[in-house]
Amino acid sequence: MTDRIIPLLDERVVAVRPPLPHELQAPDGRVADRLGRPLRDLRISVTDRCNFRCTYCMPKEVFDKNYAFLPHGDLLTFEEITRLARVFIDHGVEKIRLTGGEPLLRRSIERLVELLAVLTTRNGRPLDLTLTTNGSILARKARSLVDAGLKRVTVSLDALDDAVFKRMNDVDFPVTDVLDGVQAAAAAGLAPIKINMVVRRGVNDQEIVPLARHFKGSGHILRFIEFMDVGSTNGWRMDDVLPSAQVIQRLDDAFGVEPLDPNYVGEVAERWTYRDGSGEVGVISSVTQAFCRDCTRARLSTEGKLYLCLFAQRGYDLRNMLRTGASDAQMSTALGRIWQGRGDRYSELRSDETVRAKKIEMSYIGG
Repeated sequence: MTDRIIPLLDERVVAVRPPLPHELQAPDGRVADRLGRPLRDLRISVTDRCNFRCTYCMPKEVFDKNYAFLPHGDLLTFEEITRLARVFIDHGVEKIRLTGGEPLLRRSIERLVELLAVLTTRNGRPLDLTLTTNGSILARKARSLVDAGLKRVTVSLDALDDAVFKRMNDVDFPVTDVLDGVQAAAAAGLAPIKINMVVRRGVNDQEIVPLARHFKGSGHILRFIEFMDVGSTNGWRMDDVLPSAQVIQRLDDAFGVEPLDPNYVGEVAERWTYRDGSGEVGVISSVTQAFCRDCTRARLSTEGKLYLCLFAQRGYDLRNMLRTGASDAQMSTALGRIWQGRGDRYSELRSDETVRAKKIEMSYIGG
């Protein structure tokens, strides 16, 4: 038997400890990085655990029963997450997405939603608070999440065919339970729901048209995501990527689609509408049409490390600042300086070398 090397733990602990700043700078909501990109979106991972073992995210041969997930004491508390969220909002964040792992596995997640739902942006508007889930327990959680203040939800769904879906999630979970979750979420008031499908050529690309047909006319927005080289364990190859242009061609051949304008600068999904007016679809083309120059997103790991890119190799340890007595003003100044130094544009620079580099796993910082 050959030894299997699991590099994840070492990558998780690679982080910079920002020094406590002595000269403080009040945030004005307009911080920009080295490429002029503002800070508008924050993704917060609330757990590194998931009940699926999707091959492109948490392959079973790595994330097995012996894998060392983070102990509970290492995770940010809900109060710590909320405190950091306020610091990010002071710098201009208007949208927060809760991710994982599978965020609905975090005990009492509704309490965190309650704490974040009352926050407002710098100009006094309600925070755009949303959550991404695999939908496995959404039917049980939808009403309590809405009651807590959640406004929107995105559900990951990689196939409509049950056999294909079970192969993708690799835990024999039935697609009907996810569809029931979508229905329950819509009934609870979370509509329109976004449905995300990661497309792998030769694995589930035959499900593009069936999924589109299923959700066409439902009011939900189906989005197709190119298979990305996130992390170091999913066996990514360019040959497995089905370019979004081909996805759109298939949809056009089947139904007829035409482009829509983006909702805002920095929107990652390219929007399309059915010509008969029966709904909207989108494509996210991080591999073939890099959108790094418009990226306004930061990511906070479940134990408080800040990452400036989905393909990052290291983070910045904000938990250490929280737990060693830093004031909000000190954390705000440190965050501003970190963002001002950001120059990440991985997808524009993708090469054989960058693909092989050890990167943080998607399950750790959220997709």
